[in-house]
Amino acid sequence: MKILLATYWSIPHLGGVWTYVSQLRSRLEELGHSVDILGYGGDNTFVQLIGKDIKIPRDRWTPYVYSVLQRENYPKVYLNDLVEFTEVQRYVFELAASEFNLDEYDIIHSHDVISTVALKRVLPEGKPLVATLHGLVSHEIRHQLQTIHKSSTSELARAYFDEIERLGASSANVTITANEWLQDVLVSEFGVPKEQFEKLHYGFTVDRFLEEQAKLTNIQAPPGKKVIVYAGRIIEQKGVDYLIDALASLNHRGDWVCWIIGEGNRKRHLEERVNELGLSDKVLFLGKREDVPVLLKLADICVLPSLMDNQPLSVIEAQISGKAVIVSDAGGLPEMVNHGVTGLIVPQANTASLLSAIQTLLDDDAYREILGNQAREWGVNYWSMETGVDRLLEIYKRFVPTT
Repeated sequence: MKILLATYWSIPHLGGVWTYVSQLRSRLEELGHSVDILGYGGDNTFVQLIGKDIKIPRDRWTPYVYSVLQRENYPKVYLNDLVEFTEVQRYVFELAASEFNLDEYDIIHSHDVISTVALKRVLPEGKPLVATLHGLVSHEIRHQLQTIHKSSTSELARAYFDEIERLGASSANVTITANEWLQDVLVSEFGVPKEQFEKLHYGFTVDRFLEEQAKLTNIQAPPGKKVIVYAGRIIEQKGVDYLIDALASLNHRGDWVCWIIGEGNRKRHLEERVNELGLSDKVLFLGKREDVPVLLKLADICVLPSLMDNQPLSVIEAQISGKAVIVSDAGGLPEMVNHGVTGLIVPQANTASLLSAIQTLLDDDAYREILGNQAREWGVNYWSMETGVDRLLEIYKRFVPTT
């Protein structure tokens, strides 16, 4: 098959969506399929087709998009900067995609609601579209509208992104989610029919990850100390604030260090908070790292105390690394961890429960090792990219005529 993978987000980028899309492409090509990837690039300055090395400058279409929006009398769009930016970017993506020969692909597979909405409008008649949703854009936007994008027109923006969510979840031939949680929200809150969905976890290239773990790093675990790791974006939704507060209650102990791996808009604030709490010798911010697999190999405990999450890559990597994982009960996380078997689940935004779980794993070496071993055994099998792609191809074949 000739397959087009598509995302509205700039590629490549840091995060699970790009990791999955790039690994999916590799596996599909190993099986003999031809795969291109469509997405923004160059800090959103062009739309690109990876595989054909074609780039369409954003500026080719923005004057036309603005002229149409003004001609069609869209005054409300311009009342909210976030809505205006997204609406223009969506139309540019759509128009650029229409310049590529979409008819040459047997199937098109989008990876977010915005690209799904855009591609649905320009697909050749009868061309199948499969969508995989990696989270709830509408819920993330709602949170941002209370913080970084707060304005008097927040209700307009909420309504806009809610409608994008509904359309994106219902426009494809089939919509794939990684868990029941996301399906339930889209059905109950956005009115998408239950029969629209197929549940399929992303899959992960386990062998390649284990090869990366065999490499060297310039960081070593301090002798006599257990290493607690958080890996991911340092943003409010990831709940890192609660991890720092929990660790403050452990400052009297000298048997641990914590590595915070990643970047984000909360990093500076949390660095200052760590200094205020007198934790700067125990909580280290390592920034963006290329050796995360090796650092996870050195870890003893992995923590993800999210307030909002779907199927984060950091949990998958921790499980494959054979580490005891502590996660919150937010979003799809409880479907990734079997409490007391492959890790521990604590209530979100609950410092006391998070502290108790960390103390349990620091104090009980045997229990921590059992959880880690069971996490590895389950994760290596469950997250197999080979199995995931086999199931995905079964979905593709429902819509692609056999020859």
